[in-house]
Amino acid sequence: MSRRLNVDVAIIGGGLVGSSAALALRGMGMSVALLDRRFCGAQASGVNYGGVRRQGRPPEQLPLAQRAHAIWPRLKALIGIDGEYMRSGHLKLAASEADMASLETYAARVADYGLDLELIGHNELRRRFAFLGSGIVGASFCPGDGHANPRLVASGFAAAARRAGVHVMENSAVTGITRNGQGFVLEADEAADITARIVINSAGAWGDSFAATFGEPVPLTRIYPSMVVTEPLAPVLTVNIGMEGGGIYARQVERGNCIVGGERTQPFADPDFSRPNSESTLLMMNRAATLFPGLRHAHVIRSWSGTEGMMTDRNPVIGPSRTTPGLIHAFGFSGAGFQIAPGVGEVLAELVRDGRTTTPIEAFSITRFATDAEPTIDRTIHGSGAEQIVEPQQRGV
Repeated sequence: MSRRLNVDVAIIGGGLVGSSAALALRGMGMSVALLDRRFCGAQASGVNYGGVRRQGRPPEQLPLAQRAHAIWPRLKALIGIDGEYMRSGHLKLAASEADMASLETYAARVADYGLDLELIGHNELRRRFAFLGSGIVGASFCPGDGHANPRLVASGFAAAARRAGVHVMENSAVTGITRNGQGFVLEADEAADITARIVINSAGAWGDSFAATFGEPVPLTRIYPSMVVTEPLAPVLTVNIGMEGGGIYARQVERGNCIVGGERTQPFADPDFSRPNSESTLLMMNRAATLFPGLRHAHVIRSWSGTEGMMTDRNPVIGPSRTTPGLIHAFGFSGAGFQIAPGVGEVLAELVRDGRTTTPIEAFSITRFATDAEPTIDRTIHGSGAEQIVEPQQRGV
């Protein structure tokens, strides 16, 4: 028997962005359906490194990061668990004088954003962070940043949304979307038909396909980060650590396990899936052992990968569709969506309710990828491949 729902908002993608938006919308009294092709939080939101950092983000992302920064300490009240969130501080290391100069330039650029960055020279760095190995020139420290457990946080937002009354529909891939005069009709697996006034496309690495459905192609590619976790160890790392220019990142949780990342792996023949390999695992651990001598004899107990959407400019797509009233995009977070996702959820809820948001998001508009040759149209795409083009409508949500 077909399941039919009529809701205010249908959200495609049950990752941290989609589930936090669903929870925020329910708090505004709206009816919401949250659909995921597999399980909520099982893709990039649940398998990432878990860094909760503002440091290193481009300035245009910092207002959004600051909004999210105010949400993280309230996780327990918001979703019922703390998600192992720890405001440990984030230390970004410089392995050369050029890297240190880059950190200094960045600190000057973002001085007015409230990150309270502290530049630390070699001698002071060794005194305060004795766990570091040799070869580090200096660092930049952001005391308010930290880390959390993505597996707990991503599923925790989805569970909180369900408790709040969101229709959470897992294993329900969207197979068709029809734009009609009043909103949208969505068809999904499990014979579900949903009508909604607003649709949010938060489909992660699959978000570009839904955007293209409505005449908005974007330059999204997929990346497959590789990460490992060690056995529980005595305290080794007291802060969340990254490297200027990339290369390695690491953190240690309260029970002693160290999470290390910095490599990428390759997908299977089915690009939805990937698997870490022994070469990348060995390379990451060798780098980590050089930087952090306390990891030299650590045993890796698990490794994993995931699928993330990468934009050419490394900024996400957030905001109203250029072609289709009632469609809002939020995808392409380029491996850096974990910290800002709860803030994005609030922004999306404001866009639905008010048609605007108090947080600047102009830099993330999908219009930055538009070309003069692209028509501004509404499209109707069905799983069978049928297509209907209707007259252009006024832009906006």
